[in-house]
Amino acid sequence: MPDPSDSAAPAARGHHATADAAPASLANSPAGYPETIPDVRAADGPGRWLSVVGLGEDGLDGLSPAARAAIEAAELVFGGSRHLALAAAAIRGAAHPWPTPFDVAAVTAARGRRVAVLASGDPFFHGVGSVIARTIPPTEMQVFPAPSAIALAAARLGWAEQDATALSVHGRPLDLVRPHLQPGRRLIVLTSDRDGPAALAGLMTETGFGPSRLIFLEALGGPHERVRAATAEDFAFTDVADLNVVAIEVAAAAGARIIARAPGLPDDLFEHDGQITKREVRAIALAALGPRRGERLWDIGAGSGSIGLEWMLADPSLTAIAVEPRADRAARIARNASAFGVPGLTIVRGEAPAALDGLAAPDAVFIGGGASRPGVLDAAIAALKVGGRLVVNAVTIETETILADRHARLGGDLVRIDIARAETIGGFRGWTPARPVVQWRWEKP
Repeated sequence: MPDPSDSAAPAARGHHATADAAPASLANSPAGYPETIPDVRAADGPGRWLSVVGLGEDGLDGLSPAARAAIEAAELVFGGSRHLALAAAAIRGAAHPWPTPFDVAAVTAARGRRVAVLASGDPFFHGVGSVIARTIPPTEMQVFPAPSAIALAAARLGWAEQDATALSVHGRPLDLVRPHLQPGRRLIVLTSDRDGPAALAGLMTETGFGPSRLIFLEALGGPHERVRAATAEDFAFTDVADLNVVAIEVAAAAGARIIARAPGLPDDLFEHDGQITKREVRAIALAALGPRRGERLWDIGAGSGSIGLEWMLADPSLTAIAVEPRADRAARIARNASAFGVPGLTIVRGEAPAALDGLAAPDAVFIGGGASRPGVLDAAIAALKVGGRLVVNAVTIETETILADRHARLGGDLVRIDIARAETIGGFRGWTPARPVVQWRWEKP
């Protein structure tokens, strides 16, 4: 469970997943770790000078002899105040609480000395380990993970860990939970503090998931461990421990806001003023954009933000930048991002192409409005990475002419999308056509 006393980067921590260190010098013994730690310095480099040690609520009692030896041998020990207190009996060197705001610069500056970093549980599961690894290679560290809060919670509940979805809202927006609220699903959520379970119950009740069962597990692995349960709509506990994790068995009431996993969400799920890429066309556009892990999208003329939002819903590694000139629509995009659980959507208020200057290069670009403005297409094509995909929609003859010209010169696919819906006409039903959309799809060679 996350520890509020840990100042380790909130976006990189979770319960039993804060800064933990174990002396790197314990690393390469095929027969097991030695009882004493050899000199970590090497003629060709600093050697394994950093130990990252995961601590549970049982403190030193839960450590292996090698992990404890790593702490005892360290000249400098970094950690949250709770971790430093848990390991106090083994600390021989200088103890350094994490600074606020969190920064690992002091650890990096000690390269070559014996250093230990203390963390919650598994340092590389929403933990400080991944933050440290951005600047310190694994060849210079030795890691001693403890069980994560996810593992402990699954063990207490008898849940198959691989079948549950693990999430962290420790230092992150609670809205991140929203896309995962699917009936029948099991979630294990790392919260920020004692208010986390009640806030989570409130969000679930508001969105129609009040019947869901919440099992909140406090101080897992320690002498004050406690496990209690309630439905989201009946949650009334006020004596929750700061260190907690919430397991959820998701159940939906009638009318619950369920965010489907396939592209082409219903238009009425989005807040919009009519400026929205319609459901069927949106699904076709997203298929053409072809999101791949870790990619970035530019959504130019974003309107309601629907394309960028569905792009990000496809995978948590995806990012998007919504470019929208109107202030009211930019605000609406932000509200939609919150409602869909993708608060990380970047919103740039401005008119393309000028608003595109300085933005991180895209792997894919969607232009749903403004393609006829001078310079917009050229700027998008210039910025697009090699192998990147460009998808442009046109609903006017003028923009359609531009796309036909680009298709003739650059190739790609030019398609016309016609959608009609059955509607009542007098005592009968007939087809009412929507405005046709011409779509140009192109991949940058």
